[in-house]
Amino acid sequence: ECTLSYGVLSRMTQFKDKAAKREADFVSAGLFTYPALQAADILLYDADEVPVGEDQRQHVEITRDIAMRFNGRFGDTFVVPKVVTPKAGAKVTDLQEPTAKMSKSSSSEAGIVYLLDEPAAIMKKFKRAVTDSDGEVRFDRANKPGVSNLVEILAACTGQSPNDVAGRYTQYGPLKNDAGEAVVELLTPIQHRYRELMGDRAELSRLLRVGADKARNVASRTLQRAYDNIGLLPLEG
Repeated sequence: ECTLSYGVLSRMTQFKDKAAKREADFVSAGLFTYPALQAADILLYDADEVPVGEDQRQHVEITRDIAMRFNGRFGDTFVVPKVVTPKAGAKVTDLQEPTAKMSKSSSSEAGIVYLLDEPAAIMKKFKRAVTDSDGEVRFDRANKPGVSNLVEILAACTGQSPNDVAGRYTQYGPLKNDAGEAVVELLTPIQHRYRELMGDRAELSRLLRVGADKARNVASRTLQRAYDNIGLLPLEG
């Protein structure tokens, strides 16, 4: 936290948005300093690339600044991570409010697709997705946010470019249907694996222990490197 200034934290887009929504409600210091915690989670594990959507790019940029500032003062300690954003799907918006990002904190679940949604529920949400009245399918975030969101979701699921996807459609109905089916297909193996793990809690616990051990080994080396470079006593244990 000492590598960040009040000014930088106060300019964080997510803090400003969430604080504004809460207005007179309690706004915690934890929300304000959260970028420092998020940066620690990244730097602790020597991540060299961080895949994020557009809404998280600012957080990774701050993480890069922290790493470079710390390294400049104490010597090479942290890997400076690179921001990696997908060509399609970097910004997925609410199916009912296509100018707002898709988020679990949305006022309505009708515009949100959850990883564990049943196929029928997913298709229903896509068929009811908000578009517009002019009927033309094209990728234009500024003027056609609803249609562009569907196009980008389908592009992200199929590995195509948004413009190529848009060029294949002349009506909204088939676009909505295909986007929904693509999401169902993408989520099917994830849901299958989830059910497998939830049905075998012993195996789930084993995998969690293995993962925790691997993470702990990496984190302890990074933390020891930071201690050494700062001049603190070595870690015990």
